Amino acid sequence: MTSDKDHLQRALDLAAKGIGLVSPNPLVGCVIVSGDGEVVGEGTYFKDEVIHAEAIALQQAGERARGGTAFVSLEPHGHHGKTPPCTEALINAGIKRIVCPIEDPNPLVSGKGFARLREAGIEVSVGPLADEAAKLNEKFICWHTKGRPFVHLKLAMSLDGRISLKKSVSTALSGDAARYRVQQLRHEHDAILVGSNTAVTDNPSLTDRSGLPRLRPLARIILDNRLRLPLDSILATTTEEASTIVFTNCIDPESIARLTDKGVNVIPVEGGARNIVGVLEELKKLEIQSVLIEGGTEVAGAAIESGVVDKVTFILSPIIIGGHDAPVAIGGKGVESLAEATRLKDLEITRYGEDIEITGYTSS
Repeated sequence: MTSDKDHLQRALDLAAKGIGLVSPNPLVGCVIVSGDGEVVGEGTYFKDEVIHAEAIALQQAGERARGGTAFVSLEPHGHHGKTPPCTEALINAGIKRIVCPIEDPNPLVSGKGFARLREAGIEVSVGPLADEAAKLNEKFICWHTKGRPFVHLKLAMSLDGRISLKKSVSTALSGDAARYRVQQLRHEHDAILVGSNTAVTDNPSLTDRSGLPRLRPLARIILDNRLRLPLDSILATTTEEASTIVFTNCIDPESIARLTDKGVNVIPVEGGARNIVGVLEELKKLEIQSVLIEGGTEVAGAAIESGVVDKVTFILSPIIIGGHDAPVAIGGKGVESLAEATRLKDLEITRYGEDIEITGYTSS
């Protein structure tokens, strides 16, 4: 017999189909089970289609929803926005029971949707698969609880912690499987961020090459206090395909104009481009819900020291580079004691070919 958790897991799986297609809104999936235990409706929210997951599932279910149970990955909203309240749709359809893992952190919704459903006499069960649901919507939750984009630091490195050869020579350390994994990570995020040294040395495109659908192109963010980004670089010559945003403390009008004439969005930040908190404040104004930082050394160090990194992924290749001049993964001042070190929790270790991914969360 299919359990509540099985149906709820299906709702989470449906919600995950919206990755890359809903930001800055949440991922939502819904399963409607009739009174006799049969799945009669399923829905996934996609931002460009406007209609919410609950409404899609209820349309499929029709009259068979009456007396049934709705399994929803996130608290249904009870306010009027671009769509009518999902709570009212569930009530009008005759749903008798709601199973949902977590509240919506959006103040417009949080707790209010559940309260409205209970007021209408619907049994509401909250809590099953809460950790899984929170992880699925970690970017949306950060956006509302911390008031800034979710920050995920990703670095590919050798076993001895080097991210390239000496003098920052452009170097691909990972194998094919791990490199595709990086594309999957890019697909999950709204923006990718690197320092000017990475932009100049590698001349990267910083695009999402996962082949998966996304609603808007991956925004490319460069921290560049000296405005070193070459005018003939890929990032400066492809701004019609995807936005390129440069953060800087340079106020020279001519230097800024050279980039803006190419379509680059140049944003001065008080304290300079290494003011990661200030950068995130500006990115929030652009409705960028999540940022994947891909280096280099000093950018990674500044991000860690700013205390805004939420998630870390290291991809280790089974090679040893050595030498004093090869750049290490994390720069900055470092810590004075192990007690001050950033310690990761909820670790996941996965192998991609010969490479090993270690992912965990900070306590920030």
